[in-house]
Amino acid sequence: MTISKKDNPALILIDFQKAFDELEYWGGQRNNPQAESNAGELLKVWRENNLPVFHIKHCSLNPTSPLNELNSGNEFKDIVKPNANEPIIKKSVNSAFIGTTLKDQLDSANISKLVIAGLTTDHCVSTTTRMAGNYGYDTFLVADATATFNKKGVNGESFSAELIHETALASLNEEFAKVVTTDFIKQNI
Repeated sequence: MTISKKDNPALILIDFQKAFDELEYWGGQRNNPQAESNAGELLKVWRENNLPVFHIKHCSLNPTSPLNELNSGNEFKDIVKPNANEPIIKKSVNSAFIGTTLKDQLDSANISKLVIAGLTTDHCVSTTTRMAGNYGYDTFLVADATATFNKKGVNGESFSAELIHETALASLNEEFAKVVTTDFIKQNI
């Protein structure tokens, strides 16, 4: 799978929202503190090349969730804040395709290649990437522009954020997407 500017790839930025700064709420420890700055670099490249960008926003239906629209955590992080002409797709489930117009917008624009970055690797990023692959999009998942949090196992064991991140990426690579780096994308766009 290859990618270049002439492919008119869409950048899909998933859930880069302020709520994810509340580390204790999500698991206490997060990996890849550079995820947002790497996503910001990708966004800059897309804007400079006038390529399509879609901002995905998780809008939890749970009123006590920091991601609920009534809470300030629902807002996008400043480093990847949408411009006025960039579409915002609101979702209330893990996939950016379920209950949204994302697929219709991509198909209407004849977009066949996607570059995905976001939070969190093992939840919304994974689910959206799996669906993108199943829908037939050539999908590139940017490993260093994604991150996740510690998780508790079914028997109470603790799994580090880095382990969760790496196993999620391993499950997606070459099955649903090509897992790449920010530098790889920048060198090819």
